[in-house]
Amino acid sequence: MAWTGGSSFSLGLLLLFFLPVRPTAGCSHALSLSYNFNITSRARPGQPWCEIQGLVNGNQFLSYDCRSKEVKPVGPLGMKLKDTAFWERQKETLEDLVEELRRKLLDIKTGIFTKSHPLTLQGRLVYECGPDRHPRGSWQFAFNEQITHRFDPETGNWTMVPPEDQRFQGTLDSDGELTGFLMRISNGDCKGWLQQVLEHWDEMLETTGAPATTPGVVRVKGTAIRLITSILPVLLTCSILPGIQGRLL
Repeated sequence: MAWTGGSSFSLGLLLLFFLPVRPTAGCSHALSLSYNFNITSRARPGQPWCEIQGLVNGNQFLSYDCRSKEVKPVGPLGMKLKDTAFWERQKETLEDLVEELRRKLLDIKTGIFTKSHPLTLQGRLVYECGPDRHPRGSWQFAFNEQITHRFDPETGNWTMVPPEDQRFQGTLDSDGELTGFLMRISNGDCKGWLQQVLEHWDEMLETTGAPATTPGVVRVKGTAIRLITSILPVLLTCSILPGIQGRLL
C-alpha cells in the first residue's frame, strides 16, 4: 500500500518519542569539583605551610595539609571515594601542585618583598560540568587574599585581575612551565577525578537520602511520561487508520 502524508507524519511522531535522547556532552550531572588551597612562605611553629580543601557542589569531601601529608576524607562522599585508586592519584597531584606553587611563592618573595612578614598564595581550581554538560576547568590565584590572576586551561591564557598590582605582573603569567603544569592538571587529571565523582554520585545520594534532582524536575519528568503514555494510543490509531482506509477504498 502507498504511504499517505498522515501516516508518515504519525510515524515521525512515534520515532520522536522512542528514539533515545543523546546528551550534548560527557556529564550526566551538573557537578562542580573544586580545590581551595592556601600556601604560605613561612608557617608558624606547629602550623602547616599549606592546606587544601576539596569540594563537590560546595560541600567539602577532602582535606589535606603539608604537615601530616595525608588526604583525609570528609563527609559521606569522601568516605565513598577514599578506597578508590582516584584517592592516591589525587594525593600525588595535589602534592606536586603545592610544592611547585611554594617554590614560585618563595621566588616571588625574594624578588619583591623585603619585609619579614610572610607572603601567602591562595588558589582555587574548579572543574565543572557546564550548562551544556561540557566539562571545563578554571584557575584563580590571590596573593595575601588579593585576587591577581585567572587562568583558562583550555586556551592557556592568563588574565590579570584589576586593580592590577604591578608587583605581581609576570610572576605567574610569564612562567611557561607553570602554565603547562596547570593545563595538564585541568585537562588530564581533573577529567579522571570528575568521572570518579560522577560514578559515585548516585550511590552517595542514595546513602545520604538527598534528592538526586529538584522537585520541579521530578514533576516535569513524571508529567512527560504520563503525557507520552496517554497519547501513544492516539498516535497508533492515527498511523493505522490511513492503511485501513486505503484497503477499504
